[in-house]
Amino acid sequence: MIHLYKMALRDLGRNRRRSFFSALALGLGLALLLLMAAVIAGEMRGALESSIRLQSGHLQVRAPSYDEDKTSLAWEDLIEHPDQLAAQIASLSQVKVATPRLFASGIVAAGNESVGVRIVGIDPSSEANAPFRDGMVTGEFPTADDREGILIGQPLAEKLSLESGDRINLLVNTSNGDVDQQPFVIRGIYSTHTPGYDQSVVFMPLAKAQAIAQAENHASTIFVLLKDRDQAGAVIAALQTGPYQIKTWEQMNQVLVQTEQMAGAYMFLIYLIVLAITATVIINTLIMAVFERTREIGILSAIGMRGGRIMAMFFAESSLLAVGGIAMGLVLGGLLVAYATQYGFFIGNLGVTGILLGERIYAYLTLKDTISLTVMAFVVTLLAALYPALLAARMEPVEALHGGK
Repeated sequence: MIHLYKMALRDLGRNRRRSFFSALALGLGLALLLLMAAVIAGEMRGALESSIRLQSGHLQVRAPSYDEDKTSLAWEDLIEHPDQLAAQIASLSQVKVATPRLFASGIVAAGNESVGVRIVGIDPSSEANAPFRDGMVTGEFPTADDREGILIGQPLAEKLSLESGDRINLLVNTSNGDVDQQPFVIRGIYSTHTPGYDQSVVFMPLAKAQAIAQAENHASTIFVLLKDRDQAGAVIAALQTGPYQIKTWEQMNQVLVQTEQMAGAYMFLIYLIVLAITATVIINTLIMAVFERTREIGILSAIGMRGGRIMAMFFAESSLLAVGGIAMGLVLGGLLVAYATQYGFFIGNLGVTGILLGERIYAYLTLKDTISLTVMAFVVTLLAALYPALLAARMEPVEALHGGK
């Protein structure tokens, strides 16, 4: 076996430039695939983390009849005395924070323009508001006793040409099916760098939201963040005695989970296509080597080298090209992924709904993706040697000695 690899290394060295560029083609293909895998994994990971932090939490506790899609404000669909339930949940050792939130539909009107928004009543002192508090662009965060202040996202402020301190009119659907309208002051403008979320969500203190929506002492949900999301099952088991429905982060992000699964299937096909294209370079290199060494193959056959041994020699050459190409691919891909992980790629607001995409895509390369792509590249390169190896093994010694004529 060692002798075969020595011969393969010598044969590849006969045309070093061709061998180098063949390996480089494989390396570039692998580097591209590593970057693609890292970008897809990073965006799915970022979207899921954003959804958990901003929208779903790890768990949500709701009334059994509550329908999130309808944003129901009927009292029978809401949680009564939410502060008590939130305190009970927060006392569990696995829970990082539990806070009540009230959701309502509304319209922000400023001058001659108006935009539909989702109104979220929050407890301003809760740690769950860290993404919005830390993302303050201008102004200040509303306080619990503020009765006319609201917090709006930067994209919405830019769209309506609003600044902190400006007054706007807010129309809100109420629990009895009516619409209430009141003036509010923009206390502050926030940015979570998630345009799809920031342009459509308005925050106000929970007490004020309950008053304007006529949902006094009620909340839509208890928003729960855990110390470890894998502990969701233990928390659910501890809360099952109550008359509530409990939604996990997986259930509330089904679209994202399904999108990730579909993306994985499509990306596998793309991986095979890219590697197949690079494999053609390897095939071409080995076929040229077969025709250049026709007389040599004939001599080897004439002195007793079997066809299987000749095939093994070309597979050895292919494996050496694969090792060289994979090494270059890991280096180049590592540099590209490192850049994408540190700085990302700016995509702005794509207008995608249903998934919370950030303004920038950051890469996240997993060990599993690295190993699977490396193995896939190696196997495809070996398969690329099959036809040239068969071509060499099936040569008749007499014809090969005469140059294949």
